Amino acid sequence: MGRIKQLSKHIINQIAAGEVIERPFSVVKELVENSIDAGATKISIEISNECRDIRIADNGSGIHPDDIILAFSKHATSKISDTNDLYNIRTLGFRGEALSSIISISKLTCITRTKDFEVGTKVTCENSEVHKIETGCAIGTIMEVKDLFYNLPVRLKFLKNPKTEFAYISELVYSLAIVNPNIGFELKNNDKVVLKTNGLGSLPEVIKTMYSKTLFDKLRAVEGIDNLSGFKITGYVSNPDFTRSSKKDCHIYVNSRTVKCPVFLKAIDTAYRNMLPTGKYPFVVLNLKIPTDEIDVNVHPTKKEVKYKNPNQVFNFIRASIENSLSNIERINTLQNRNKNEDDVQVEEPVNEVIQNLLFNSNESNSDNDQNYKEVIHPNFIKPVKVYTPESVKSNGFIERPKIVGQQIEIKSDENIIGQYKKTYILIEKDEGLEIVDQHIADERYIYETLKSQKEPASQLLFISDIIELSPIEAELVRNNIEKFTKFGYGIEFLNDTDIMFKKVPQLLSKVSPKEIIKDLLENLEGDLDNLEEKILITTSCKAAVKANTPLNMFQMQEIIKRWRNCNHPYTCPHGRPISKILSHNEIASFFMRNK
Repeated sequence: MGRIKQLSKHIINQIAAGEVIERPFSVVKELVENSIDAGATKISIEISNECRDIRIADNGSGIHPDDIILAFSKHATSKISDTNDLYNIRTLGFRGEALSSIISISKLTCITRTKDFEVGTKVTCENSEVHKIETGCAIGTIMEVKDLFYNLPVRLKFLKNPKTEFAYISELVYSLAIVNPNIGFELKNNDKVVLKTNGLGSLPEVIKTMYSKTLFDKLRAVEGIDNLSGFKITGYVSNPDFTRSSKKDCHIYVNSRTVKCPVFLKAIDTAYRNMLPTGKYPFVVLNLKIPTDEIDVNVHPTKKEVKYKNPNQVFNFIRASIENSLSNIERINTLQNRNKNEDDVQVEEPVNEVIQNLLFNSNESNSDNDQNYKEVIHPNFIKPVKVYTPESVKSNGFIERPKIVGQQIEIKSDENIIGQYKKTYILIEKDEGLEIVDQHIADERYIYETLKSQKEPASQLLFISDIIELSPIEAELVRNNIEKFTKFGYGIEFLNDTDIMFKKVPQLLSKVSPKEIIKDLLENLEGDLDNLEEKILITTSCKAAVKANTPLNMFQMQEIIKRWRNCNHPYTCPHGRPISKILSHNEIASFFMRNK
């Protein structure tokens, strides 16, 4: 082993640069964040020479000529001055490592000027050596990085191909442009403009510019405020029926800083639980504002990670804000207000209650009025019922919402249902087009939310039940979680170590074979006991919902649609499948060439 010696300043900087400058993306991130901290309203990023040449120009405050040499020294910064400042970080950069790291692995030229000087300063840096002269220039700063990693051939060898490296840069600039709508960004790759925003301060306009108006129309605004804790969250999340195949469009920020935050991501996943298909993710743009003394951003040299003083409080605040945005509160309130404003409404009973009050009291028909009754078998009713249908029912068969006026029943429809397609899809004529609704998953969503809201779901006693033989592993699974099955209306009795029988089942499943129930439950639970109660609930909802390829009359379709409309999350079923699809009038007319 050789003698110990002091490393040179240049080698020290190169070693340190490895922590801060991993690839071209890192250079762009550090320099653009400096431009943002400098108060720039316009930032131009130009990439060339296989991402090894980078030019960042801004109209920010510039660097004072007396500070310019110091700016390229290690651990030199204008953003903090003492230990206390580390717990009150309000800027993106603060460690004073970026510029010294960059000049140790590239050839850098900086041209800068502040508003207090009529001439600017030009600095050239190579091998950590810095030289400056005066020059004419506009207010702001231009950083030109040439031949990145020219003196580190090993690092060059491990760079990916230029397209991949630029993809990292592009993703970064998109992310920064979203959280800074008041800054006009321009990104060029080999002189080709890839992105340009206007910097007028409108987040919706930035999203429309960077993606599309069609995408923006699929988003819901999120705004949550907790005055007690000082938390505030703003932004947009996509409807559950609009998904992405990866998490790269999950743009999350803490105090306008792009972060990788497990707490934030977990809150998003929890809010969307049982609303997205497997392997699909939402489009998210959310910025969490939090008091600086509640967060530590000085965790990692790249400043990607953050730590919270109260992570559980942050998690619940984010989750609740998203869930509130995704809920169907506005739609429910609109329907209720519309019903209350109708002059002819004498009672406010829901349809199910009206029907039950009229019909479930007796199996005997009224001989005087038999001509005014017809038999209806609702998919979730235990027995056929007779529904009063007066002469005023429309000739096309539409059955509208029953309302009692004196002794007469008036029927009025909330939905213009055209009919059923393939005994699986309900077709509805809407103002905006033709809506196609999957009857099974619409009903499944309603049942899922209903069961989840009930403390004690209604059960149906079984006088006769098959004896079901389980494998030892299955029996152990059921035995260890018997209370969870009981919670959702299942009464299971063990006859011996492996044989069981159902004493009761959820009322909605009274017509389903117990063998079929337990088979489906065990298939969904086998090998994965996470969220066991949730999986029992989802399986129960799926089994209870009206099936595909089931013919429905108009009343049944009306009931399914009405109940689904009033769900808190009417976009997808608990498995994450979309429930409805609207074909716009323009889309249909265009196909038949009626738009010309």
